Amino acid sequence: MGHFSLLLLLLLLPLLVPGATIPRSPALRSLGSLHLPSRPTSRPTVARDYSILYFQQKVSRQDRVHICVSQIHHYSSPLVDHFGFDIDKTFKQRYLIADKYWKKDGGSILFYTGNEGDIIWFCNNTGFMWDVAEELKAMLVFAEHRYYGESLPFGANSFKDSRHLNFLTSEQALADFAELIKHLKQTIPGAENQPVIALGGSYGGMLSAWFRMKYPHLVVGALAASAPIWQFDNLVPCGIFMEIVTRDFKKSGPNCSESIRRSWNSINRLATTSSSLQWLSETLHLCSPLTDFHDVWMLKDWLSETWVNLAMVDYPYECNFLQPLPAWPIKVVCQYLKDPSVSDQVLVQNLFQALNVYYNYSGQVKCLNISETATSSLGSLGWSYQACTEIIMPFCTNGVNDMFEPHSWDLKELSDECFKQWGVRPRPSWITTLYGGRNISSHRNIIFSNGELDPWSGGGVTKNITDTLVAINIPDGAHHLDLRASNALDPQTVLLARSLEVGYMKQWISEFYYAHLGKAVLNNF
Repeated sequence: MGHFSLLLLLLLLPLLVPGATIPRSPALRSLGSLHLPSRPTSRPTVARDYSILYFQQKVSRQDRVHICVSQIHHYSSPLVDHFGFDIDKTFKQRYLIADKYWKKDGGSILFYTGNEGDIIWFCNNTGFMWDVAEELKAMLVFAEHRYYGESLPFGANSFKDSRHLNFLTSEQALADFAELIKHLKQTIPGAENQPVIALGGSYGGMLSAWFRMKYPHLVVGALAASAPIWQFDNLVPCGIFMEIVTRDFKKSGPNCSESIRRSWNSINRLATTSSSLQWLSETLHLCSPLTDFHDVWMLKDWLSETWVNLAMVDYPYECNFLQPLPAWPIKVVCQYLKDPSVSDQVLVQNLFQALNVYYNYSGQVKCLNISETATSSLGSLGWSYQACTEIIMPFCTNGVNDMFEPHSWDLKELSDECFKQWGVRPRPSWITTLYGGRNISSHRNIIFSNGELDPWSGGGVTKNITDTLVAINIPDGAHHLDLRASNALDPQTVLLARSLEVGYMKQWISEFYYAHLGKAVLNNF
């Protein structure tokens, strides 16, 4: 049970998407220029402290939240099944539009390619698009992914069984986006002859890259942030994800990762009797006491997910996303995990202090609930189905190159659990068959950005493939930090990454207008 639940929590991790930050002061506008690669090279662009473009914050966080929540929500009516001809049923797909800075003359459309959750949440949590809207004269469109939020093809019955869930695939979602873009261009005066750029992060970043690959006539390019498109079909080692998590903790404090590695056996030794289980429960301030071996597995899976979450949201400033957290939270956590040689009891007591940073930084939590680690705005039902069908990403640990208990990748066990839950079997090679795996050099105009602190970077594109399929690596970045709203404490490396991304987008927009209208508009930005 513990083995599978660990694999399942890893498969669910693309749900975790960075959110908005604390209010920040406006940054300064750049006086510098952009440097874009001019020839094919396997070397990625590594964001360093030069050629910085500072974005002026045009929409405050409070205004952005107000716009996302209070504006009129629009609905399109895509087919439930785009690829069959015997069902003509449609459903209501929700999308949001913000056009404050959109210009019909020389403007653009930035199209957010959904995600596995309520679209209002992602609208609020993608501050980068709001920050650059005026500079790109852009209309912002946030499209909700089918089976998430309010976009339920069968209403309350959407998750009833696999027959109703059969249309929850990335292919169907991309087709929804394609139909929506056509709808927008047909119904919004001035939008018909404007370039569209796809953007997304994590699973949404995978969708933006795949959308550009499948529908290049509809979008001129894509920004795929923290998009692990190679975390499939053994294209990367199954242990790379947890090795990066471990590296983050190792670099954040002496002996921190070793303390966590040793904690598993400490817990095992302390979980042998009812009295020791009671001591563990009280020492960790658990809301529900541990009573048996299954509870101990749940505890360890919860701990593993906590360490993973910290690696993903290791941001340089205080934020309130998955939990209220301090700046560089792993460094704060590691202050309590300096000595792996202490007794089992002391190590568990230190674990509680470390956990308290993640779960009780606000000081308002009375006990720790091992059944919860993330936000409720994300659609766990839909994602668990996708993780049982086509989004099959192998994960494993060995306890040597990482700080976790050893767990091998077992496709059969996953398949049996998926069949038990949903009545379906996974197709582990379908994503690479559908989208090409590593063989994507025939495509163009896709930016793959990855934070080097982000464990998902292990499955991402971190080297340039061609001069138009480019990688931007952010040494100080956690999970798509570049898509978060600008913050006065942003490292210069992420500022440079954003400036490079905007430079590429300006280039795509200019090329579009030159090809379609015979005029360049780059200088108009």
